[in-house]
Amino acid sequence: MEREIIGIFIKHLKFQGDLPLGDDAGALKFGGEWLVATNDMLVKTTDVPEIMTPEQVGFKVVTMNVSDLAAMGAKPIGFLFSLGIPRNFDMEYLEGIAKGIARASEFYKIPIISADTNEACDLIIDGIALGKTKRLLLRSNAKPGDLVCVTGDIGRALAGLKVYFENLEIKEGIKKILYEKLLEPKARINEGIMLSKYANATIDISDGMSKELHLIAEMSNVRIVIESKKLPIRREVFEVAEILGLDPIEIALASGEEFELIFTIPEDYLTKIDFDFTVIGKVEKGEGVYLKREDNLEKMPILGWEHLTT
Repeated sequence: MEREIIGIFIKHLKFQGDLPLGDDAGALKFGGEWLVATNDMLVKTTDVPEIMTPEQVGFKVVTMNVSDLAAMGAKPIGFLFSLGIPRNFDMEYLEGIAKGIARASEFYKIPIISADTNEACDLIIDGIALGKTKRLLLRSNAKPGDLVCVTGDIGRALAGLKVYFENLEIKEGIKKILYEKLLEPKARINEGIMLSKYANATIDISDGMSKELHLIAEMSNVRIVIESKKLPIRREVFEVAEILGLDPIEIALASGEEFELIFTIPEDYLTKIDFDFTVIGKVEKGEGVYLKREDNLEKMPILGWEHLTT
């Protein structure tokens, strides 16, 4: 449903920026640089688990927008937001959100430049982040021969969510590690800025690695092959998967709001990258996304989050 709605609007919105709609963010050319702009909305009922503090909610609103800048290789230069607030909403909760936005602003070194409030039926925070870069990173620029890489680790956000919803009794140490990614994810802004010099295609993991890989393959007209044994999955995810009788690989591929960066890059440039990352696969000629498990090659299902689905 979400993709259908996006398709309806893109069909009618013919007057677009210098970068056509469809990437992590939009962009306009200003002299020798690109002004990058993105917006992302958080709705309390659908996006905020009860264990998330208002400070974490405020921080996440900034993170989810700044992460789109990172995926475009842009340095943050400004943040704007609008608040939709139900009548008689808890003022202490709102103050916590304000503290979280302020903390994120300092953490990402992105100034707040405008805000607005209005009445709404649910708490809604719509953020807008602005950035700049000399070279855009696009979902549509993966090249055959590129290596597919990812920052950090994957799967903890969804594993943590399952621990919460299933009310699993697990060690506090394991829960803490999973909840760290679920409740306080961080955008990879410095990594994105560095990748703008060397990577071909980049996307942030907001809806799930599987879904993001399919987007890169589709928009770049390439085939992507991922090796399951190379996926950076922490042991805590494996432990939760075993308790629930689930496939840890599928948890990792479906886990959304990780805000890690998937990027494709020529092998010759790997030595230029000075942050931690994992090579998980390769870009080839063809189409589709495939998962290699041992000696078996299978089509990767499209896993992950999509709004307005049951």
